[in-house]
Amino acid sequence: MDPWVWWVVAAAVLGVFEVVSGGTLVFLMLAAGALVAGVVSGLGGGSLLAVGAFAAVSAVSLLGVRPLARRHRQVLPRDRMGIAALIGTDAIVEAEVGPDCGLVKIGGEVWTARPYDGDSVYPIGERVSVLKIAGATALVAQ
Repeated sequence: MDPWVWWVVAAAVLGVFEVVSGGTLVFLMLAAGALVAGVVSGLGGGSLLAVGAFAAVSAVSLLGVRPLARRHRQVLPRDRMGIAALIGTDAIVEAEVGPDCGLVKIGGEVWTARPYDGDSVYPIGERVSVLKIAGATALVAQ
């Protein structure tokens, strides 16, 4: 079998590892290097040139592209939407929040609420933080 085929197979295997690993981007960058090495080998470059291309593309990808890609994949708190945007925000207690029930106002909307620890009681008018949303209930704490 031609050497370029081995490089392409290696790129495919590394791509599968990337999917299985949960998106760390390391295997994806190595797959890119293997794919470029396969192209170099397929165009008549020797084994040494293919290995050099693999090493160069992988290194540049890992050191240069990966940090940029990871930065763009992170969701900043200001960019969160829906229920995720409520986590960490302040709420005002509208009806006493205790283990059984309660109401809080979060950004102008009234939500049912319970204490995050399950035991605390927060009186009307107290400012609390939203730690989690469980269904339609905000779990809050001070």
